[in-house]
Amino acid sequence: MQAQQAEQPPVSDPAAQQQQTPPPQQANPQGQVQGTPQQPEQQQAPPTQAPSTQAPPSGTPAQQEPRTGPIINAAPALPKYPDVRLPGETGFWLGLTFSVPKEKPIFDRGHAATFPQASNVVMQGSPKYVVGGEVGINLGLHNALRISYWGVRAAGDFTAPQDLTLWSQTYTKGTLVSTNYRVQDVKMSFDYLTWPYPVESRKYRLKTLWQVHYISARTAFDAPQLPLVDSNGNLLVDANGNPISYATQGTKWWVTPAFGLGWTQYFTRNVRLDINGSGFLIPHKWTVYDTDASLNFRLGHWELQGGAKAFHYKSSPAGEFFVRNTMASVFFGLRWYLD
Repeated sequence: MQAQQAEQPPVSDPAAQQQQTPPPQQANPQGQVQGTPQQPEQQQAPPTQAPSTQAPPSGTPAQQEPRTGPIINAAPALPKYPDVRLPGETGFWLGLTFSVPKEKPIFDRGHAATFPQASNVVMQGSPKYVVGGEVGINLGLHNALRISYWGVRAAGDFTAPQDLTLWSQTYTKGTLVSTNYRVQDVKMSFDYLTWPYPVESRKYRLKTLWQVHYISARTAFDAPQLPLVDSNGNLLVDANGNPISYATQGTKWWVTPAFGLGWTQYFTRNVRLDINGSGFLIPHKWTVYDTDASLNFRLGHWELQGGAKAFHYKSSPAGEFFVRNTMASVFFGLRWYLD
């Protein structure tokens, strides 16, 4: 019987269940729950925020997205090459030249002559030597400005092979005629480096020559054996009562440009070859050609030169008379450099 009573399920009593139910927890004014022990609050780590993918506001310049545009590549700077200047390419210099041309000027009648007599005369006499001078200064990179001068004069006699009209005088055939002449040339030349550029360490130069020449040719004639007095010692006079003179002279001068090329080759720092050639002409007018070639040896501030040169000139044949000549000769020179 006791076993059966133990196996029966307990009778549920609503009132008892109600008494066993714990009262609800109430919070006091201080925020504590009555009826339960107060537990210490546990600090929890704040949740990790995922990186925001939202675009920053447009008002802040530092947070703005970089703007994209066309990419402009600037040209790279040109490389700087070394500029090697060899002796004689800095400062200025002074020079003297000596030559011995043997060619003689030719005097002749021009297109405007109206007299019937001939005028072709080879001026007599040969100069012992011709002295020239030069002043030069280097300008910029391997360019130079040169001013040079040379002059030649000589005198001699000849017997007229036919009647000749020379300037304002007429000499009959067989007359002993004396001649005298003087030719001068003043040249200004700007030697401009044309190739190579940049020079770097090369030892050759090609230059263009831009020049101006002033050329003057004076010729004079006389008949020293013709009488100036009569048998009584009185001066002979012309129709106007002036003493008779058989001397006459005239000068032809002109200014002309000239253009050419110059080549310089440095074998060593102190040995140099120079070759220059220039000229200019106007058909039926004046003509000028100027060439030279020299080997130069540098010794400190001094330089010795040796070579050959030629110079051709002709005044305008449009007038009554003109003068022409081609001079060629070896020459020697001496230069002093400031550098």
